[in-house]
Amino acid sequence: MTSTTEISSPQWRHWRLEREADGLAWLTIDRADSAVNALSAEVMTELAQVLDSLQSAPPTGLIIRSGKAAGFIAGADVEEFVGLDTPQQAHALVERGWQLFNRLASVPYPTLALIQGHCLGGGLELALACRYRLAVDVPGTSLALPEVMLGIFPGWGGMRRLPALIGPAAALDMMLTGRPADARKAAALGLVDARVPPRLSDTTARRHVLSGKPAHRARGIAAWMNHAPFKSLVAKRAQKQVEAKDPQGHYPAAPAIITLWSQYDGNALAAPQVIDRILTSDTARNLLRVFRLQERLKSCGKAREGISPVQHVHVVGAGTMGGDIAAWCALKGMTVTLQDQDAARIAPAIGRATALYARKLKDPYAARAAADRLVPDPAGDGVTRADLVIEAITEQVEAKQALYRAVESRMKPDAILATNTSSLSLATLRTGLTQPHRLIGIHFFNPVAQMPLVEVVQAGPDEQGIQARACAFVGQLGKLPLPVSDAPGFLVNAVLAPYMLAAMRQVDDGVSPETIDRAMTDFGMPMGPLELADTVGLDIALAAGQQLTQQAKPPRCLADRISRGDLGRKSGQGFYAWHDGKARKQQPATPPAGMAEKLIAPLIERTQQQVDKGVVADADLADAGVIFGTGFAPFTGGPLHYRNNKLHNTSTT
Repeated sequence: MTSTTEISSPQWRHWRLEREADGLAWLTIDRADSAVNALSAEVMTELAQVLDSLQSAPPTGLIIRSGKAAGFIAGADVEEFVGLDTPQQAHALVERGWQLFNRLASVPYPTLALIQGHCLGGGLELALACRYRLAVDVPGTSLALPEVMLGIFPGWGGMRRLPALIGPAAALDMMLTGRPADARKAAALGLVDARVPPRLSDTTARRHVLSGKPAHRARGIAAWMNHAPFKSLVAKRAQKQVEAKDPQGHYPAAPAIITLWSQYDGNALAAPQVIDRILTSDTARNLLRVFRLQERLKSCGKAREGISPVQHVHVVGAGTMGGDIAAWCALKGMTVTLQDQDAARIAPAIGRATALYARKLKDPYAARAAADRLVPDPAGDGVTRADLVIEAITEQVEAKQALYRAVESRMKPDAILATNTSSLSLATLRTGLTQPHRLIGIHFFNPVAQMPLVEVVQAGPDEQGIQARACAFVGQLGKLPLPVSDAPGFLVNAVLAPYMLAAMRQVDDGVSPETIDRAMTDFGMPMGPLELADTVGLDIALAAGQQLTQQAKPPRCLADRISRGDLGRKSGQGFYAWHDGKARKQQPATPPAGMAEKLIAPLIERTQQQVDKGVVADADLADAGVIFGTGFAPFTGGPLHYRNNKLHNTSTT
């Protein structure tokens, strides 16, 4: 960069403007008192003031970049959405961003967004208002319009500009799913003009913004689809897809996005009734609540001062859980040694890991590097070098204790010993250890690559901060750590057991599995309780039910299937016949009224009991754990929140 002169203003707390001698201007967003950039009202007001300054002395070009290592812009300030109580407030919030970004899009000088790291929601809408966009090709770069996941819509120009840029099919896919694009995909879509390596980002940005090239726009068929009669066809197809995924209409933001694009050219201000209906809805409030719960779990996974990141993980047990835990750790950059009785037992885990890396990383060099970090270790030599040893062997107390005795003396003095047990008492497993406080529960859920929650189990006081270190490790993995106390089933399995058993009692009463599962998917669950039981394994469901519900006699339908060897998906037959990993179902009858409420009642009751017992710190964490650990309908805000809302609504009617 050539010599610059900084323009300072005492009221600009969040922006820095610098001009070069040739007139090129660099505008850096660096939100004060925050680790990330978010577009709060104050940040937006200051941006308007910056544009005022540039209007009086236009630059030859303007490059907008971030001063945060965390990324470009994480979106709007979610806290300002939480406070929307009236249609007027919702309308004003949409208008603020719409008008400001329209102004940015219409400035007479070329503009460029230099994107490194996350560029989400309102951040991407700001970038779309620029003439050009460059994506810095680093692992954290991610562009998305995830508003639909919060129950809202991208109202600051994204619904108009994104379809014009990449075509409506690709744009609607991004807006209706919230799915992100990395630098490679963003360039392929035409979402950015190019992806650049970090070392060339500033030079390329300077050259590109002054190039005089026309702004990119969708071309050919993609462009035609933005106009009649094709536009209505695209909208109808998208509407059918949304209805197929959400037939009960629990999530109204997705159809609203289609309506706003197809009928109002993406301008929500032209449809104030849609603003009122969506932004002030219970669904939006509840999904914003879920977002905040997710952020709270993420905060549990942030490394505290004095906590060093885990670099080497040793996993004992190369079965489905152990092998997949090892694969995920290597995917996230850790060196992993994987131990089992012989190389033949480890080989299937290596095969699954190779497929995971190809699917997740795309780049063959990155996939190869991840595979190289996963080292078969039948002899267990990695124990002596590991920062964390994870045991994922059979659920037998004696076998686990024997393993701990064998590895404890070989571990580094400050290494953590962890178990992936889903049901055994940590206090019991610690018996016989020289340093019992070293053993922590790190309970992953199956499938490891898909399930976001990990329970971090502590028995007694957190001596020497072991639970905090384990939570930080889970955060390294990009998972959500939930601190829980040692108790049967911890949180997630404890609440699932009575729920699945209640469903099985309905089967005993003559209701078909399809009808029961239909009642719960209509309620908003991602999977019905009987399909879930088949997926978990009916033998495991039986053991959990006996341990967690104190019921001496299991449901007849469960006992009969187990006696026949029908254990669910793994045996090919359970409540359903399974083929290629999918359940074959008959057409369900219409569930009777009140069935869903009857089935979730024991789940809600057990969730409250776990809070009362101190298994989780409070009701919010319990709701977070059940949502992210079981898929409990997010639009409800969680089981306890759902119950409290029902009680409140009942008392006010």
